[in-house]
Amino acid sequence: MKSALIVLLLAASAFAQKPSGVSTSACGPKGAAFDVKLDKTQHTLARPEPGRALVYFIQERGAVSRIALDGAWVGANKNSSYFAVSVEPGEHHVCADVQTPRGIPGVPVGFLHFTAESGRVYYFDARVVYAAESYLFLGAVDSDEAKYLIDSLPLSVPAPSTPKQ
Repeated sequence: MKSALIVLLLAASAFAQKPSGVSTSACGPKGAAFDVKLDKTQHTLARPEPGRALVYFIQERGAVSRIALDGAWVGANKNSSYFAVSVEPGEHHVCADVQTPRGIPGVPVGFLHFTAESGRVYYFDARVVYAAESYLFLGAVDSDEAKYLIDSLPLSVPAPSTPKQ
């Protein structure tokens, strides 16, 4: 029994060290970075374009967190802010991580996937929690809570930048 448990723990450890291709394919290129400005005048909810869905990404606190959709970085939030992207209907894979300077280990990463339907609006929240280690929680948010947050937070206006060395 003990040997089976040891083998199971070693196998789990080996899998934890190398991320699967599916999870990493949701993220964008490693070297990408964003400069983020906050527009405190924007608090409007948009409607999806015809034949598309709209996805809001909200962050209530924390450093700059990048958001990727299907392997491409689509934006970033800074501190407490939000932004939205338009997507085609179908399955999508989301990756969020905390943008940190090169050389700092332990970048928190979160993943999720969803199936977008034409005409629908989706709300996701990235929460960075700092303790002995940093953690990033990425998940769906109730539409009422999301609307409240969007009404009270500034719009994130991310622009691609060169990562700081």
